[in-house]
Amino acid sequence: MYGMLYESVQHYIQEEYGMETWKKICQIVDCKHNTFKTHQIYPDKLMPDIAAALSACTGESFDFCMNFFGRCFVRFFSNFGYDKMIRSTGRYFCDFLQSIDNIHLQMRFTYPKMKSPSMQLTNMDDNGAVILYRSGRTGMSKYLIGQMTEVAKEFYGLEMTAYVIESQNDICGGTAGPIKLTEGPLTVIVKYRLDFDNRDYMAKRVNIVAHPTQLKMPPVDLNVFLELFPFTFVLNHDMKITLAGEKIIETWILHNPGVNPKSFIGTHVMDVFKCRRPKDTKIDWNTILQMRTVLFEMELIRTGHNRDAYDAALNMDYENFDEMSLNEAQTMALAKADEFEKEQEKEQEEAAATKRDEIDPATGQRRPSVGLRSILLKGQMFYIKDVDSLIFLCSPLIENLDELHSIGLYLNDLNPHGLSRELVMAGWQHCSKLEMMFEKEEQRSDELEKSLELADSWKRQGDELLYSMIPRPIAERMRMGQEHVCQSFEEVSVIFIEVMNIYDSGSTNVQEAMQAVNTLNKVFSALDEEIISPFVYKVETVGMVYMAVSGAPDINPLHAQHACDLALRVVKKVKSHNLPDVAIRVGINSGPVVAGVVGLKVPRYCLFGDTVNTASRMESSCDPWKIQLSNYTAMKVRDVGYKVEARGFVKVKGKGDMETYWLLEGPEE
Repeated sequence: MYGMLYESVQHYIQEEYGMETWKKICQIVDCKHNTFKTHQIYPDKLMPDIAAALSACTGESFDFCMNFFGRCFVRFFSNFGYDKMIRSTGRYFCDFLQSIDNIHLQMRFTYPKMKSPSMQLTNMDDNGAVILYRSGRTGMSKYLIGQMTEVAKEFYGLEMTAYVIESQNDICGGTAGPIKLTEGPLTVIVKYRLDFDNRDYMAKRVNIVAHPTQLKMPPVDLNVFLELFPFTFVLNHDMKITLAGEKIIETWILHNPGVNPKSFIGTHVMDVFKCRRPKDTKIDWNTILQMRTVLFEMELIRTGHNRDAYDAALNMDYENFDEMSLNEAQTMALAKADEFEKEQEKEQEEAAATKRDEIDPATGQRRPSVGLRSILLKGQMFYIKDVDSLIFLCSPLIENLDELHSIGLYLNDLNPHGLSRELVMAGWQHCSKLEMMFEKEEQRSDELEKSLELADSWKRQGDELLYSMIPRPIAERMRMGQEHVCQSFEEVSVIFIEVMNIYDSGSTNVQEAMQAVNTLNKVFSALDEEIISPFVYKVETVGMVYMAVSGAPDINPLHAQHACDLALRVVKKVKSHNLPDVAIRVGINSGPVVAGVVGLKVPRYCLFGDTVNTASRMESSCDPWKIQLSNYTAMKVRDVGYKVEARGFVKVKGKGDMETYWLLEGPEE
């Protein structure tokens, strides 16, 4: 089903029952769609499932909910201007009932994948009418009652009551309906009785009197119809073809070259044609008489057009067959079949030579077989009283020049007085415009994709820069507008690493300063490579000092171990670079800190507290290539297997004498 139907359901459920009820329904049916797109296809079962969920939430019956959805759709489609089409259908409600199928046919231009039901008006009286509903969807019969009721009330001012007379396969549908025991599709057939005031319409029908000039007209000559409408055929009471236009005979011969050309006349119409619209309609005399205002689509059945079938047509030896009895149209058709078969044989040879795949890469669909396509005729069935026959006034349903060729016809074969030629040319020109628009849209799409790729690249670069200044969790909270970015931590481990002997502060040599910068960049880059987030986070670099923390901003109970692991890795890595006269020293301390983002222009994530000062003192009082731990940190890691060595008491500024330890190596694995 198209999204417009579900849009109406969502809109009026929210309006009538509230947003909370709609959310609850979405949870029940596991609907992931926040909004529905008008021209997008959604599963058919979703409609009865939503009705069952609404019934469970409100206590109303399932039939009531489906009826409500039908009324909602009629109210909703006025937003798209479709109410004007309904009002223009006819003066009376019965006019609308007779034209429902035709309205659905016209809507297929806007909604090409629409699987509309078939509805025929079978009986009328002063108190209402009877309609027959056929559909391949289950669970929608009560939906139709809601639509009919609302149309009668809104557009014709009638109070209507509908009930079911007969039904077949009319189950609830959706996941709430019963399980089908057959694999084939179910055809739902329901006969409705619609009770409404139909006296005005019936009075108009009964009181129509023929104009005096019409009474003086001579009887109808069917040859006139056959000349004006060359695709027309005439049916008798047995639904057998008694007369036919030359173009439909010519096309039939072209599609069935192995069949006796004279056998078309006298054949039952359903042996030659397949009724595409209205679907599942019983083709008999009484049924067709009641469907004078319905548009029919008849597809010509083709038995084949292979080489053997064509040879059989050329060497016809049928009983009582006289070659001279072939009319000019049939002779031309045989000649055209010969020409077409040669073209098809050539195309098949080319296809085999190039080894084309069965799947079309452009559409993803299986390629159609090489050959003629079936012709589709569209028109009305009229009863001609003078000859007591039905005549199918029709024209081929062709969209563009390519389809015209695939059927085996030419423009001159189409009715000159009708719109068939204009529609074919308009379709071709429309396709050309669509191709140009498609090419432009492709270019815009390519440009948009490139722009999106650039935007994604810039966003990634911006995020990387932001996360290098501010931890990701803090940055995400700031993006969400949370002002509280200051946080206290009960215990973290702070690491200070200083690079030594790379620059003499008293030197005035520019070359030495540049070399010092390059060396410092190599060391800090090596340290950055050893940062493993979220276990350890780089805080900042000040001069030749590198500061990191474990346990913030992501709480980490193993912060001391991860800090010591980082220290051991960086000492080993910097040594491996073999930088001349360059050494590092590391200090680590554990304890409580306060962390937060400071600044507006260049915001930084900073740590505050005595723990930070002590860690800095551990680094400044350390020896080259050594890792000095505070007493508290050393005890924490020694208990889990790290090897430490007591250094003794060290005089620390602002702290006095502190017992410290050297970190030698990690625990044995």
